[in-house]
Amino acid sequence: MSDVVTTIKSSSNPDVAAAAAQFLSQVVIDSQALVINGKQAHWHVRGANFIAVHELFDEVVERAEGYSDDAAERVVALGLPIDARIGTVAAKTTLPELPAGFQPADVMIASLVASIDAVLVSVNKAIKELGEIDAASQDVVIQIARSLEKDRWFLFAHVAAV
Repeated sequence: MSDVVTTIKSSSNPDVAAAAAQFLSQVVIDSQALVINGKQAHWHVRGANFIAVHELFDEVVERAEGYSDDAAERVVALGLPIDARIGTVAAKTTLPELPAGFQPADVMIASLVASIDAVLVSVNKAIKELGEIDAASQDVVIQIARSLEKDRWFLFAHVAAV
């Protein structure tokens, strides 16, 4: 066994990494909060179109987990830690609180759309700011925005008047 210790440093500029992490961290936090709100909505939705909405909420949650993971892994790839512990997410999320208990599908859909809108505010801010800082990080949040906008459309289509 060797006593040699190898230290590998990030290839990223520390100033760029810190600046990018500032915007990506909020995306991680808000995406994690969307996972929690989405599961809460999934468990408590009621109504005639229950199964379709219930399953759609699960799909939104699955994608939100991916958004959080992609943004967090970008921060870690830049050489910095990410703090998405439950206390941090609860303290720093920008998402509105979901109504408690069982709710009709239209109420839960509107609430989850409001949650997505809050995440999109953080994502769009990151897109704008990261353009001047780190193109690769900006690309991560552009992909997240594209998918969130599609999720929002699918949810909105359930309650939109023709």
